[in-house]
Amino acid sequence: MSVTVRVPAKVNVQLAVGAARPDGFHDLANVFLAVGLYDEVTVTPADELRVTCEGPDAAEVPLDRTNLAARAAIALAARRGIEPNVHIHIAKDIPVAGGMAGGSADGAGALLACNTLWGTGASRAELLAVCAELGSDVPFSLVGGTALGVGRGEQLTALETGGTFHWVFAMAERGLSTPAVFREFDRLAEGREIPEPVASAELLEALAKGDVEALAAAVSNDLQPAALSLFPELADTLEAGRGAGALTALVSGSGPTTAFLARDAESAEKVAAALRSSGTCRAVRTAEGPVAGATVV
Repeated sequence: MSVTVRVPAKVNVQLAVGAARPDGFHDLANVFLAVGLYDEVTVTPADELRVTCEGPDAAEVPLDRTNLAARAAIALAARRGIEPNVHIHIAKDIPVAGGMAGGSADGAGALLACNTLWGTGASRAELLAVCAELGSDVPFSLVGGTALGVGRGEQLTALETGGTFHWVFAMAERGLSTPAVFREFDRLAEGREIPEPVASAELLEALAKGDVEALAAAVSNDLQPAALSLFPELADTLEAGRGAGALTALVSGSGPTTAFLARDAESAEKVAAALRSSGTCRAVRTAEGPVAGATVV
């Protein structure tokens, strides 16, 4: 018997970042939108825990116990007093180290898959608690849809969304380390006061109404200057997408994937075609959101 879970990528339509806390983390106001690029995580009983991976950039995915999917299996098994003896196979389609929560998606997917395989009966609240222990983005990968994350991003409130939004994502030639981007954020912020992060009322209203133009005017990412400082070539990708008619362009999360909001599906295809021929990125994908979170298939 095996269990397969499909889990989506995310884009941050707002990422407001507060000053560094004593524990090294930052308070966030993080508005997540799940989009239709998916990893699939399959768990099968085995003699011992092992991880395999296939798909784009699979060679960059750790296959030891540092992998978030492995850590999820270990965490759930420890709560139930059992051994995490499963083979976890990850079929990747979410960019690796791309700012779209691919690793977090795999953690949430493995957690739900193991919970189903083992019949542990863990409640949604317990699964979310394990997700929060694993990482700041993991709870949203389980929940999906649209949500505001505060604290480190792990404390979620579902948000009303009045329509479907069409996105184009440009994958960069290399990855960016999320800790490195936060360190650069701290360096760039040195000597100035950082306001408390709060969700934008205009952005929340745009989401609720499904108003794509209002959403385009309200998106923001406080980590974007840090990502551009570490990876200046991303500015060329952002400019190429804007020039092709995207309503707005931003770095997705900590990057380096760049995200472009389009008016409709036809416009998204035009932006994608222009980005593919721009020579500024490695690959281009289109996706719609919001979509459901981790789901057993």
